[in-house]
Amino acid sequence: MTQPIATWPRALTWITLIVLIALVGSGISPYDRLTWYLEIVPIAVAFPLLYLTARRYPLTPMLYWLIGFHSLVLILGAHYTYARVPAGFWVQDLLDLSRNHYDRLGHFAQGFIPAIAIREVLVRSSPLRSGPWLACLTITTTLAVSACYEFFEWWVAVAAGVAADSFLATQGDVWDTQWDMFLALCGAIVAIATLSRVHDRALARLAVR
Repeated sequence: MTQPIATWPRALTWITLIVLIALVGSGISPYDRLTWYLEIVPIAVAFPLLYLTARRYPLTPMLYWLIGFHSLVLILGAHYTYARVPAGFWVQDLLDLSRNHYDRLGHFAQGFIPAIAIREVLVRSSPLRSGPWLACLTITTTLAVSACYEFFEWWVAVAAGVAADSFLATQGDVWDTQWDMFLALCGAIVAIATLSRVHDRALARLAVR
């Protein structure tokens, strides 16, 4: 288990600066103010926690940067709403798709980045080490987190009614919730398949600091 580290994680400072700049820009005349508030909830929750734990339980720089990237995905979707992000329309036209798929990217990221975060906590705070059981538990926990987020969207829709349409971004797809969870699952699998060794090296560097 990694021992507490007294030095401040510099990666956290840099991603905070980048995310704050993007957040301010995103908050200027967003398409829908309620949607903007709802979409940035994960950022508003995550960053205070990162700062509260930065000295006693610092994360790997790799994970901090992944969290920063995920925040930018959320911030862009918050400004335009996921169904109206211009890059999504560009891909829609390029590939002749039936809808704007930016929300699909968002839910893939919702699996990819949390999978590394969950893996890091499990490696550092449990007896688990790299191997099939760690991968299985990481992926299934990530899918559970994605399902909980779908519950959150459902509760918002019930509470806000039509005002939550932009937040849900279903775009008329009756299988949107299933697609969201499936893509989060795919993101988690891809993250574990591609980044596990890199993540292990990052954890080893953190342990010897």
